[in-house]
Amino acid sequence: MNTALDHGVFAAALTPIGRDLAPDHATFLEHCRWLLANGCDGLGILGTTGEANSLSLDQRLALIETATANLPPHRLLPGTGACAVADVVRLSRACLAGGAFSVLVLPPFYYKPITDDGVFTFFAQVIETIADDRLRLYLYNFPRMTTYAFSPEVIERLMKRFGSIIAGIKDSAGDWDSMRSMQRRFPTLRVFAGTEVHLLALLREGGAGCISATANVTSALCQKLLTAWRSNDAGADALQARLTGLRQALQAYPAIPALKRLTERRTGNGVWRAALPPFQAMSDENFVRLAADLKRLGAGD
Repeated sequence: MNTALDHGVFAAALTPIGRDLAPDHATFLEHCRWLLANGCDGLGILGTTGEANSLSLDQRLALIETATANLPPHRLLPGTGACAVADVVRLSRACLAGGAFSVLVLPPFYYKPITDDGVFTFFAQVIETIADDRLRLYLYNFPRMTTYAFSPEVIERLMKRFGSIIAGIKDSAGDWDSMRSMQRRFPTLRVFAGTEVHLLALLREGGAGCISATANVTSALCQKLLTAWRSNDAGADALQARLTGLRQALQAYPAIPALKRLTERRTGNGVWRAALPPFQAMSDENFVRLAADLKRLGAGD
């Protein structure tokens, strides 16, 4: 059974936080539905942008239950990464129980040094403990946060041992040469860029698409680019240039507070302003600057 997410534009969905410092489930579902209706083929929930590592295990489990019960589970890629194998197993089993068979998993990131042998053992224990052939596991390569980059050797070992369970990778390292090399070395692995900047180039290499934080606001344009690429439209390069400009403008500020302020502006819902520590809400001064930058780039709405 092929239960993996194949390709497309995925937003690394934001998590709205209420006054009790807990996720606001109703607002979360509203945002996810808006994303699915505005260019997203799927949603990466409870990832870095979703502030998952600032939430308790119970909060993450509750949000997984809400998402799988109220959204198309086959369009979800929940983040189930944690430093403890038992936590990854518990979170991933909750996803499987709700019909979301694809999960995104960080390497164990706290204790150093992080070795390939240690990472292989970690993922082997996770997969063997879950013991469910429906599982499709996506490796989350984000060395700026974890200090560990998945090597080709460890990916090859995991694919050889677990076959189709190792379904893909989200590469947030930002290194295009490495991403292209990975796509060429593992053509059956679904390689997603962690930024829209590399979307068109990766598609042309046979890649799967993007899973991006800034797709919370650029999803429609990302989908327009994807459509242009599929139809061999000569305008794809111009769309990519516009997307790159928007991404660069957005990432000049701390991403989560900035994206939340933009979502607050779009929805009129003040709950979006809050972020969990260590983040702070974006200042009005910075938001005025960001809004002006986006308006200049033709994305002022």
